[in-house]
Amino acid sequence: MRVVNWEDIVIAIEKMCIKANCQLDDKLLLKIKEMRGNEESPIGQDILDKIIENSKIAYENTMPLCQDTGMAVFFVEMGQEVFIKGGTIKDAINEGVRRGYKSGYLRKSVVKDPIIRDNTKDNTPAIIHYDITGGDKLKIDFAPKGFGSENMGRLSMLKPSDGIEGIKNFVVETVEKAGPNPCPPLIVGVGIGGTMEKACILAKKSLFREVGKYNTKPHIKELEVDLLSKINSLGIGPQGLGGRTTALAVNIETYPTHIAGLPIAVNLNCHVSRHESIEI
Repeated sequence: MRVVNWEDIVIAIEKMCIKANCQLDDKLLLKIKEMRGNEESPIGQDILDKIIENSKIAYENTMPLCQDTGMAVFFVEMGQEVFIKGGTIKDAINEGVRRGYKSGYLRKSVVKDPIIRDNTKDNTPAIIHYDITGGDKLKIDFAPKGFGSENMGRLSMLKPSDGIEGIKNFVVETVEKAGPNPCPPLIVGVGIGGTMEKACILAKKSLFREVGKYNTKPHIKELEVDLLSKINSLGIGPQGLGGRTTALAVNIETYPTHIAGLPIAVNLNCHVSRHESIEI
């Protein structure tokens, strides 16, 4: 059994919260620059230039990339041979979020009750998805999820007979209906299969994938490429002001499902597609 100190997890989470909110992923930034070179719309070019400049200012001054520093979402892979000394993994993550959002001067966006809506004032509780694995590793993935893009997500329980065309139509329709609201250019996360809640979790998890990496299944990769082309033909463009750069990537994750169903979920990320990972 491997022992991990509770406080070490807290410190790691605190740092992740600040870094993810203030530093755009290198590969994502490269992708935006690449798309800038392909953008034909002058307004689209100007917006992409400002996005690149904004990321530089945020990095140099350790300032948030966006005023919406998100609701803290975690995917945890915890080996069966890991023992946390001093507390639970849930409490460690929430304490790390509490400290990170305070010391990083990040906006606290979480309300205690969805109806009464009084702010928790420390951005907790986090949303945590757990996966118990073999071995003695503890892997934690984090994303601050802004709700401009989160509010544009959709779920549909398609019929199996809707097939691949039904899937394509739902994804493209979701992006088209969202228009400028999720702050394009987007990362489009898609979950297909499982149950209704599993499809939503798959869509969320797909957003953590490194930009430019495709699904390892050839037929799913083909679907990702086709959907990206269709979405970038919509003409929505950067910030919805026209152009060919509506999305930077389409990431699809799948899971076995019931013979009578075809669940599909779409979860969108804006161009500030933030995430951090650690392995302890």
